[in-house]
Amino acid sequence: MSTTPPEIREQVRGYLRDNLLYMRPDYVLQDQTRLLEERIIDSMGIMELIGFLEQQFGITIPDKEVTEANLGSVDAIAAFVGRRLEAQA
Repeated sequence: MSTTPPEIREQVRGYLRDNLLYMRPDYVLQDQTRLLEERIIDSMGIMELIGFLEQQFGITIPDKEVTEANLGSVDAIAAFVGRRLEAQA
């Protein structure tokens, strides 16, 4: 099992804070916060997040991998991006 570089987690957290939580500046986003359940992200937000991840990290995210297990929290997103980067290396 690989470890996720902290910079991936920080970039994901920064994106979510700047693009989805800008109207809730006092919200404390934890790495395990369930983004859909907490209504931080919706289906359109998922699409925007995918665009960000693909552009920022140079990865491709197939439709079949757009799941809550992969994109449901900061931890899940960071781990998923780390796996995609390893697979493309």
